Amino acid sequence: MALGRGSALVLLVCFFVLHSELAHAATYTVGGAGGWTFNTVGWPQGKRFRAGDTLVFKYSPRVHNLVAVNKAGYDKCITPRGSKVYRSGKDQIKLVRGQNYFICNFAGHCQSGMKIAINAA
Repeated sequence: MALGRGSALVLLVCFFVLHSELAHAATYTVGGAGGWTFNTVGWPQGKRFRAGDTLVFKYSPRVHNLVAVNKAGYDKCITPRGSKVYRSGKDQIKLVRGQNYFICNFAGHCQSGMKIAINAA
């Protein structure tokens, strides 16, 4: 079945919108050159994040990990049941729209500032 001009135009517009969204996605290395470590809580300040951006967490899995938590987990430095725990040392997380919370749940690490909250538009 052939597409009419209107249908082809709609498909073309959808393609450009999707391509535009993908082209705007950015990749950030959390903590910069120092990576995911202590006192990264302030790292997001001054940055503009969007849904679809990728955060790269680089760390030594022998001494740190990464946990995606909810606000309560972030505020209390706890790992709520069902939280996703990453241990590769080179984790890549795609941001969702709204608040995104991450901590290290090794004893004392979150309390020492090894946590970040990211608001993605």
